[in-house]
Amino acid sequence: MKTLLVAINSKYIHSNLAVRYLKSYASPHKDNIKILEYTINQQVDDILHSIYMEKPDLIAISTYIWNVDLVNILIRELRKVMPNTKIWLGGPEVSYNSKDYLLNHEEVDGIMVGEGEETFKELLDYYSRTKDASNRSLEEIRGLVFRSGQEIIQTGPRPILDFSKVPFPYDSLDDLENKIIYYESSRGCPFSCSYCLSSVDKTIRLRDIELVKEELNFFIARKVKQVKFVDRTFNCNRKHTREVWKHIMDNDNGITNFHFEVAADLLSDEEINLLNSMRSGLVQLEIGVQSTNPETIKAISRKTNFDKISENVRRVRENRNVHQHLDLIAGLPHEDLESFKNSFNEVYGLRPDQLQLGFLKVLKGTPIVMDAKEFGIVHRDIAPYEVLFTNWLSFDDVLTLKLVEEMVEVYYNSSQFGTSIKFMEHYFDSYFDLYRELGEHYKDKGLLDIKHTRIRRYEILLDFMEPKLSSIDGFKEILIYDLYLREKLKSRPSFAVDEDENRDIYRRIYSEDELRKKYLGIDKAIDSLGKAKRYFHIEKFKVDVVRSAKEGKYIYDPQLIVFNYKDRDPMNNNANTKIIKDEIID
Repeated sequence: MKTLLVAINSKYIHSNLAVRYLKSYASPHKDNIKILEYTINQQVDDILHSIYMEKPDLIAISTYIWNVDLVNILIRELRKVMPNTKIWLGGPEVSYNSKDYLLNHEEVDGIMVGEGEETFKELLDYYSRTKDASNRSLEEIRGLVFRSGQEIIQTGPRPILDFSKVPFPYDSLDDLENKIIYYESSRGCPFSCSYCLSSVDKTIRLRDIELVKEELNFFIARKVKQVKFVDRTFNCNRKHTREVWKHIMDNDNGITNFHFEVAADLLSDEEINLLNSMRSGLVQLEIGVQSTNPETIKAISRKTNFDKISENVRRVRENRNVHQHLDLIAGLPHEDLESFKNSFNEVYGLRPDQLQLGFLKVLKGTPIVMDAKEFGIVHRDIAPYEVLFTNWLSFDDVLTLKLVEEMVEVYYNSSQFGTSIKFMEHYFDSYFDLYRELGEHYKDKGLLDIKHTRIRRYEILLDFMEPKLSSIDGFKEILIYDLYLREKLKSRPSFAVDEDENRDIYRRIYSEDELRKKYLGIDKAIDSLGKAKRYFHIEKFKVDVVRSAKEGKYIYDPQLIVFNYKDRDPMNNNANTKIIKDEIID
C-alpha cells in the first residue's frame, strides 16, 4: 500500500520531525512510505500536482496552525482528483476538535489524535491487511476519530508510549541540507501554562540517555550546522541536562550548534558553570519569560521567579559564549500597555542576544480557551487565532505593539545595529519608547511594508535621530562602525566621510611590511596585498565609537579601527576589531 506522509512547513529552512517519527515507527511498511515536504509559500496547485503524480493509496498530512488553512483547501482538491485515496490528518490543529472537523470536512476519512507513532503503524497494518491485523477493525485501533457512513467513531485515547522504544527518526540527512534538524530527548512538560498545548501532557518521558548520546553522535559526526531540541522544558531533569551538555562538550566538532528551550530560573550553579565553559556558539538557549507582571503569571498558571531568571541570565551572559533568546507574550490577562512596557523594559535590560515579542494565540485544547470570556480575550477565528484585544489591551494597543515588534526584529534581533542602538537608548525615556517612537517614525514617513536595503535602514536611523542631536556627525561615525562590523562594503553610504584624506595612512598599513605585520598580523611572504584588502577594512574615526555609545555622548578621541573579516565573533558574526591609537594616525 503506497503511503505519503505530507508535511507543509512554514519556511523552507524548517523540517518536520513528526512525519519522520511516523515513518521510522512503521518500519515494516517503510518501503511503501514516502515523505513529501512543502512550504506554505508554495502554490496549492503545485502541491496538488506533486501529490497526485505519486498515485498514493493513503495520504497522511501533519496539520498545525501555520498550515491548516492551506490543508483545508488542499484536501478538497485532492478528494476531487483522487476519490478512492484514503486521506488522514494528524497534529495539534485537528486533535482537539476532531469530531467537528470531520463533520465539516467530508473529504477526510479520519484523524489520528495525539501521539501518533503507534496509531499510524496500526492504521497501515489494517489497510495493508498484515497478518497481525487481518481480523482487526478500525474501531479496535486506539487514538482514531473516523467516519463510518454517517457516523463519527471515536476509539478513545491511546496509552502513552515508552519514548525510548520510539526509533530514531533519521537514517540519512541527504534531504535536509541547509535545513534545521529537530531532535527530541523528552516528551511532556511539568508546567501548566494555560496558553500552551504542552500543559495537556504533564507526564515527563525521558529518552534513555545512552540512546540520546548515540543519536547526538550521528549529528556530530555529520557536522550538521544546528540541532534544535524540541523538548518543551529541556532542563526539567537536572541529571539528564548535565549528561547531554557534558556529552556535546566532550564531542564538540567545532561546528554544530545545539538549541535548547529552558526554564532559566531552574538552572543550577553546576549547569551555569557547564554553560560558561562551552565553546562560544556551541549552545543557544531559548527562555520564555512571557511577562514580569506577577498577577499575569498567576492568571496563566505559570510558575516562574523573574529575579532568579534575571540572575541566571546575567551569569550565563558573563562569558559571552552562549546565545540567549528571551520571549515575551503580549495579550495575556492583567497585562495592559503600561504593564507590558514594564515587562519589555525589564527583559530588554537583561541584554538578551534576541528578544522575541510574540502575541497570544488562543490554541484549541489549551486551558485559556475556557478563560477567554472571563478575561475578555477576543482573537481571530482563523489560524493562528491571535489575540485582537483583551479587557486590558485595546486593538490600538495591539497595533502599537506590532510596530514595536517589527522595529525590535529589524534593529535589535538582527545584531546589525548594536552600537547605534546602544547610543540611541540614552535619548528616550525607556527602551520600549525608543522602539515605539521609531515605529511611529516609520509609519509617519510611509516606510512600512517596504523592503529596505541594509544601508537604507541606517539612513532611516540618521533621519530619526537628527532632531534629537545637536550634532549628527558623531552619530554618522557610529553608524559607519556598525556597517563595517558586518561586512566590507562595496560602496560607501552617502553619509560617510570621504576617505581621500586618510587614504595615505591606509596605503602605508597595507604596503609597508612592518606596519602590515604589526596591525594586520600579515607576513608578506605568506599573504598577498590583494588578499589582505579583501579580508580587512581600515577606517579612521574622530570619536571613540564604543565609549560614545556606552555613555550616550560623543567622546572625541581619534583612532583607526581595523575590521578583520577572517576572524568573526561566533555569537553575532561581527568582524573582530583592533583599535590603533599610536603615532601613525597623527
